[in-house]
Amino acid sequence: MQTTYDVKVWDPLVRVFHWSLVTAFAVAYITEDHFLGLHAQAGYTIIGLVLFRLVWGVIGTRHARFSDFVRGPGAVRDYLKGLLHKRPAHYLGHNPAGGWMVITLLVALLLTTLSGLLTYGIGENAAGPFAALAGNPEGFMSEAMEEVHEFLAHFTVLLVFVHVAGVIVSSRLHHENLVRAMLTGRKPLVPSED
Repeated sequence: MQTTYDVKVWDPLVRVFHWSLVTAFAVAYITEDHFLGLHAQAGYTIIGLVLFRLVWGVIGTRHARFSDFVRGPGAVRDYLKGLLHKRPAHYLGHNPAGGWMVITLLVALLLTTLSGLLTYGIGENAAGPFAALAGNPEGFMSEAMEEVHEFLAHFTVLLVFVHVAGVIVSSRLHHENLVRAMLTGRKPLVPSED
């Protein structure tokens, strides 16, 4: 049985945000210490994207708004319990666990980029909006902030892997292609049974 994608779920801005964020984070993570200019530009892009998403999460379209998919701990527990029994409730937008992952990723990305800006500002290049904080670029503060930034970047990668695993599991259990849905913006009203 073939699935018909007949319901608009994610608007073009959410989809462009998602794939732009994937690209910017990959560029930032891969370039790390080797191409500082490109790394910093990717970080600035991430901050801009996250700030956009925070605004769009309040004023955006129905399934883009946080009020549509951020639910309490009980809803997340019930969803995960259903997931363990291979009978999770179906949601047209993000499921409760996915909603919490969206928020967790946004916070992790915001903390990662802010720590990166601080590292960039107090480091040997003393650039960016926090350059005025530069005092002792080779000192403890510079090294500590760089360690915090690297930890947060690695933690964000871990969250990305958990997110991707959740997408795979949900796609299989609900018989829907969530990657395609994030490309087209459309999902089946009722998942297929194939």
